[in-house]
Amino acid sequence: MAGLLSGLESLGLGKLENVDIFEKEKKEEKAAAEAKVHKEPEFVETDFIYDKSFKCPVCDQPFSAKIMKTGKAKLKKTDFDLRPIYEGFAAEKYDVLLCPICGYAALGRYFTALLPTQVKRIKEQISSNVVLTRYDDETYSFEQALERYKLALACAVVKKGKVSEKAYVCLRMAWLLRSYGEFLATRDGDNKAMIESLKAQENEYEENAYRGFLEARTSESSPIAGMDSTTLDYLLAQLSFHLKDYTTCSRMISGILTSPAANARIKDKVRDLKDQLSAAKDGK
Repeated sequence: MAGLLSGLESLGLGKLENVDIFEKEKKEEKAAAEAKVHKEPEFVETDFIYDKSFKCPVCDQPFSAKIMKTGKAKLKKTDFDLRPIYEGFAAEKYDVLLCPICGYAALGRYFTALLPTQVKRIKEQISSNVVLTRYDDETYSFEQALERYKLALACAVVKKGKVSEKAYVCLRMAWLLRSYGEFLATRDGDNKAMIESLKAQENEYEENAYRGFLEARTSESSPIAGMDSTTLDYLLAQLSFHLKDYTTCSRMISGILTSPAANARIKDKVRDLKDQLSAAKDGK
């Protein structure tokens, strides 16, 4: 049977006589289908944030800060210490509000809750001395976010904020450092030394968060840093296990498992942690 292009030889195009006329289209369709299956979703960080206006409670001046769009980012899972892990987005970078005029910084939940004496301390010890870094990028880099957190922690110390506030800043800073390390692990180049440094810093902040929350648990009323007593005890159980304080971990586990306020879901998680604790003790 003659091909669809038979007879082209007389026109000097004999090489085309047996060509499949749909070959290119079929290959392109196959390639497109494979690309659709294997293509990873592309995330643009600016899709998850927006600029919001605020008024500084220290200097009374308006300013804007980048914050996360509620419900925009997709939550993949929650880490052992309650860090929410979003798909393609490190939300911790946008937790701190920083006034670019006077240098006052705090996590969003604490930003406006200032007493007159605290305002005075911030003005005297922060605003009169701070030299702020100016940046106008569309997003906050990890380095910029770390700078904002350090200012938030400094302000919490200067204003003599609650132990739980300082512990919460340390916890979220540990989250940020972990996210930074995970980000670098996906980049080209030799980042081993930097990743190790970030891990050491993460451990230091996490240990301080742990110590702070333990103290707040006995000195402050619930909720603490937005957490009810069960959630806080679960966090302390996880942190104590991670830091190898097995005595405190066992005590927290027992308290949650016998608490009528703890729901079945968190008790299941605590039972898993109890198994990990038993294995860790046996491995000593």
